[in-house]
Amino acid sequence: MSEARLALGAWGEDQAVNYLCKQGMKIVERNFRTPVGEIDIIARDKKYLLFVEVKTRRSTAFGTPQEAVGQRKQRQIARTAQWYLQNNKNGKLQPRFDVVAILCQSDGEPQITHLPDAFSLS
Repeated sequence: MSEARLALGAWGEDQAVNYLCKQGMKIVERNFRTPVGEIDIIARDKKYLLFVEVKTRRSTAFGTPQEAVGQRKQRQIARTAQWYLQNNKNGKLQPRFDVVAILCQSDGEPQITHLPDAFSLS
């Protein structure tokens, strides 16, 4: 992956963290890596433990950012979340899978679309 794409992804994750914090969520982990995969952000929101996939794009020429979170990626995130849940204490929080899609507009400002409960474990 090119440095420009890595930088765009890191910028998008920073934007997503800022957005989620402004919504009252607490960030638990960023870029959580396991033997089975990686989750961009793990956060708490009241009774939920959120596993958040962040997708950032400069344009919609190849579809919206959220369309890039297909079934294969969802399965990988779900496997990683299961690993996390088995290896970490999280009280009685309900797991939830969210997608934060970020489109970098021409003026450099993010257009953020938050899709709560975007997919499930099954």
